[in-house]
Formats: sequence, structure tokens, C-alpha cells
Amino acid sequence: MIKFFLMVNKQGQTRLSKYYEHVDINKRTLLETEVIKSCLSRSSEQCSFVEYKDFKLIYRQYAALFIVVGVNDTENEMAIYEFIHNFVEVLDEYFSRVSELDVSFSNTVFHSTQQTQCSPSQEPVDELPRMCSPWSPE
Repeated sequence: MIKFFLMVNKQGQTRLSKYYEHVDINKRTLLETEVIKSCLSRSSEQCSFVEYKDFKLIYRQYAALFIVVGVNDTENEMAIYEFIHNFVEVLDEYFSRVSELDVSFSNTVFHSTQQTQCSPSQEPVDELPRMCSPWSPE
């Protein structure tokens, strides 16, 4: 199960965060700092799966953005790794090449896309690009 979803830049600034379990706001800041530091400090030759406390971190880098997903120990790492890639493909389709500025200034699109992709009643993958556009007809 996904515990949280983060998008951060190379400087370690959180651009988007979504939590699927309750975490106090004070603990979120500390958690994000530690998670970001552990992912950004790794070289590109190292594995993108990190054991961290009582969960796993799966991350991918796209240009200046890192996408980090925290999951429980029973989750399939490769499925989450592919989920991250699919999420970025949806954003690329919507923004025609997503950037850090898109993340910073279009939070409603990101949150609705995340909610759609992470909800238990998830639509089939071939429907995802249509769903991220709030202006498309239903």
C-alpha cells in the first residue's frame, strides 16, 4: 500500500506531497527531510529501491525532479517503479513535457491525477491520459 508520494527538486525542496496515512505535520517535515536526503545522496548507479525504517522508498529521477513513493514492505517495487513512470507519462501528455514550474503552479491537476491513479477504484491504464484533463468530456 502506498503511504506517501513526494515530488522534489535536486535542491531537496518538496514541490508536491500527498499522504495516504495520517502523519502529523511536524513529523511530515522531518520524514520528508530524511527521505529526500537518503534518495538524493545515492548515485545514479545505485538501485532505486531503498529500505527506510518500516517501509520502502521507490524513486525515479526525471530531469530536475525526483519522484519518491513510500510503500509498506509487502508492495511490489517494480509495480511502483512502473507506476511512477506511468504517472510522469500522464503529466507529459497533459503538459507536453512536465517541468518543475508545472508542479509548482498546477497543484489541482496533480492532486486530481494522483487521486485517480491511487484510488482503489482505479480506471484501466489506457484511460489515464484522458482522466488527468479536467476539461475533457466524460
